[in-house]
Amino acid sequence: MTKDERVRLIESYGQAHDNLVTALKEFPKEMWQWKPSHEKWSVHEIIIHIADSEANSYVRCRRFIAEPGSGVYGYDQDKWAIDLKYHNQSIEDNLQLFKWLRKLSYDLIKTVDDKTWETATIHHSENGVMKFEEWLKIYEEHIPVHIRQMRRNLEEWKRVNGKQ
Repeated sequence: MTKDERVRLIESYGQAHDNLVTALKEFPKEMWQWKPSHEKWSVHEIIIHIADSEANSYVRCRRFIAEPGSGVYGYDQDKWAIDLKYHNQSIEDNLQLFKWLRKLSYDLIKTVDDKTWETATIHHSENGVMKFEEWLKIYEEHIPVHIRQMRRNLEEWKRVNGKQ
């Protein structure tokens, strides 16, 4: 990855909260609890997942910088959604948590030197050795992936409810 590509990804990463909040305006509140199927997530669950994922990302980011070569753990996101009762959690609180975790990581990664970006690794319990730049690519794309997921939910909700 070139330095210019990394800078572009960092800036995109930093805009995630604003992009998410803007996208959420597309979705009628009455469909936020609706699930396209038992196995799929509602808009509400996606928002809570985003905050949980960001909390994991926050720690991983710091490990790349302060403890390169250290280990991090994966987690069963579907089990978290069920066992942590995502539908009972506050959307507003989780959006604020996401906002602040992302901002703090964004502010930090803007200051990271090229050598750290190019050489720092961690060992992920499920994915093996990961490079810092891989982490950036994954989390820069995380919110756009979920916005697309919510848009698919909306289209299915409209179809099922005769709203097209």
